[in-house]
Amino acid sequence: MEQGAASSLGARLAAGEEGAINECYSALGPMALGYLRRFVSRDEAEDVLQRVFYEVWKNRDRYDPARSLEAWVLAIARKRAIDQLRRRHANVVPIEELRDIAGDDGRELAERYARASEVRGALERLPKEQREVLTLAYFGELTQTEIAERLGVPLGTVKARAFRGLRRLADLLGGAG
Repeated sequence: MEQGAASSLGARLAAGEEGAINECYSALGPMALGYLRRFVSRDEAEDVLQRVFYEVWKNRDRYDPARSLEAWVLAIARKRAIDQLRRRHANVVPIEELRDIAGDDGRELAERYARASEVRGALERLPKEQREVLTLAYFGELTQTEIAERLGVPLGTVKARAFRGLRRLADLLGGAG
């Protein structure tokens, strides 16, 4: 999601505009789901995702549109993932699991958000076909065979788009530092 589009969507969400939560879910749901799947099972991640976006809507008046919408949504997702881990472990969560989510301090998480924003910006600059394949692979966690089936294209086409997209993405990110 481009920065300008994210801030516009964030402002509309904060204002309680009709349809903003649906757009927010469409735009940020796959990213949040991919993030949650790193910490909880696939089935749990989908349940947690629903709680995350319920909380986003319920607390929309707390969101500051001058700040990153993605970071705000992922912060809520992180909190709900911790809650899920606590429930799963009968209120006992090993500190190592929490460190994996939060890092030893906030800098690691902030650096990840910044890098993720750079990657999303670079993804937006890719041709649609390459962006689509990479998004399904990395955020949708689909195999290349599953992507080919979903898009209705040959497996070789998916492989070529992924290769070219990754190469172009590396060029774009390499130039950014």
